[in-house]
Amino acid sequence: MIFKTGRCSIKVIKSRWVLLMFLFLVAHAQSQTLESKDSLSLLQKIDRTFIDRDLSNYSLRVFTNYKAKVFKIKDDNSKSRYVPNNRYGIGLGFANSKMLIDLAFNIKSKKNNATRRFDLQGTTILGKHNYVNFYIQSYKGFLVKNDFGAPTVFSPDVKSLTIGFNYLYTLSEIEFSYALLKAGLAKKNKTVYFTGGLGTFAVFDYFSSDGNVIPESNYGFYNSQAQIKRYNSAAIGVLGGLLGVFILPKNIVLSCNVMPGIALMNKKVELQHDSYRPSNPMLYKFDFSLAVNYNIDRFYVNVSYGNGVYSTDLDFDNRYLFNLSNAKLAVGYRLKVKK
Repeated sequence: MIFKTGRCSIKVIKSRWVLLMFLFLVAHAQSQTLESKDSLSLLQKIDRTFIDRDLSNYSLRVFTNYKAKVFKIKDDNSKSRYVPNNRYGIGLGFANSKMLIDLAFNIKSKKNNATRRFDLQGTTILGKHNYVNFYIQSYKGFLVKNDFGAPTVFSPDVKSLTIGFNYLYTLSEIEFSYALLKAGLAKKNKTVYFTGGLGTFAVFDYFSSDGNVIPESNYGFYNSQAQIKRYNSAAIGVLGGLLGVFILPKNIVLSCNVMPGIALMNKKVELQHDSYRPSNPMLYKFDFSLAVNYNIDRFYVNVSYGNGVYSTDLDFDNRYLFNLSNAKLAVGYRLKVKK
């Protein structure tokens, strides 16, 4: 009896095991079907977000550009400007309603005194309220110009690195896409688009030389604290901004941005045999950009210019200023025109 009961229990267990396996396979098949539907839905969403299938929104571009970081050391009587060579470039680009990609090649007109450089600057709008601008600029080799009559010299050992970003949260929605403006696809629902807001910015800035940044021939025009071997700083602050776009007659679109800001900056100055930290922690900046776009048939022309000016005190009547400049002239050709 015990043996029979055991065999019966074994049969019951086997039956239940088969049933559980069947239910598991059904559930697994259903989950696979749901996952496939979810994956398909995600792919469709990505497709709608990033892929534009309308050829009239696509264009090819040629352009020439200018990018440079220029910095200055000055006191009440003298000023030296550090200007990179090879500031111009040419390139090709691609644009549609979702993105704009430009690839530039630096024109090395000064082969003997060439500035080695990496310069990346970009602007994007995230969502409907977030304006973001970022930059990375690394240079080695500068022309040293002045306003007191000393000869201009090229200093190949002077290095500069600047990394930073600006973030602006607008109080009203940003109704205009700057990518569409630059791609010649601006939507013109009204004649003026205008918004403003508040935000933050941060910047790391550095320059150095093997000896002194001030050339030896210029020592007599500055005090000894201006003979800097290395300078580094980091700042974080607040900014305000105004963004405006104006639709003008004759298919002309004008945009203008203004962003002043103020920050607290941690600075260190290293001299040949000494170092100090400037007592004034303030950094002041003023950014602006201007762009004009003109459309005619399949062609469009876009001209833009932007500049950011930053200023801080180094003590001992010395000041340090730098500005980040970029300009571009682009001519685009749309692959198709809507009827």
